[in-house]
Amino acid sequence: MPADDTQIDQLLTQSHTLKAEIAQVGEMRPGSLVERYRKCGKPNCRCAKRGAAGHGPDWILTREVNGKTVTKGIPAGPAVEQTRAQIEEYKRFRELARELVQVNESICDARLRQPPSAADGDKKKHAGRRSSR
Repeated sequence: MPADDTQIDQLLTQSHTLKAEIAQVGEMRPGSLVERYRKCGKPNCRCAKRGAAGHGPDWILTREVNGKTVTKGIPAGPAVEQTRAQIEEYKRFRELARELVQVNESICDARLRQPPSAADGDKKKHAGRRSSR
């Protein structure tokens, strides 16, 4: 087996492995989760005192959609951890997809370096012929 065939086989195995990992990706969402504190504006409120953190935390998920920043409030409690896990799963998916593209590009490059096989030449030779009926 030529070195290119061995390399292609290894790359194909790597591609299949990455596809299997992508198939296992769970719930995901893009964005950043931000903890926010705000001041209500009432002069006698505790948040109005100098150095006070403000009310909160409020949890905000931000992401870009069609060139615009979209924000969504996330309720405090278990939803915050769930959202964090979904964001991490999206990052994992993005990394796996990036690796898959790199591997497949390597497969395409390796196949371009291979000389055409005799079977490929026969297909090309007979490609313009029509069968008689």
